[in-house]
Amino acid sequence: MPLVKKVLLVEDNEEDIDLTLMSFKANNIGNSIFVVRDGAEALDYLFGTGKFARRDITDTPAVVFLDLNLPKIGGLDVLKRLRADPRTHRQPIVILTSSNEERDLVASYDLGVNSYIRKPVDLDQFNQAVKQLGLYWILLNEVPPAALE
Repeated sequence: MPLVKKVLLVEDNEEDIDLTLMSFKANNIGNSIFVVRDGAEALDYLFGTGKFARRDITDTPAVVFLDLNLPKIGGLDVLKRLRADPRTHRQPIVILTSSNEERDLVASYDLGVNSYIRKPVDLDQFNQAVKQLGLYWILLNEVPPAALE
């Protein structure tokens, strides 16, 4: 496993991307954060297809922060595909969404999400949430080895 754990942020809202990146920096979380802006791009990144065909898919992110409301392929469909594939079925995935829909929460857990976080509206609360997410998922959580093909 690389010394600096990577994070994949799957988010289409530029303001939320900027807030997340600023919160990581403000909380001294220096991990490499790769951003993709839709569900299709997330799947291409994780499976090494499309424009990421040359990417080493054994270099897996420590965690995927996945929004639900995404263009092209929605977050729940991304989660479903990741859990169905032996190469990614253990990938730690945290839903990070503004959705207040109980059905989204239930569906996420039914599909095997590791955690479900509603994005706080308040900037200070958002910073605190990102700090806690970073501390837990990057520093404390142990990731299983990537599945072998």
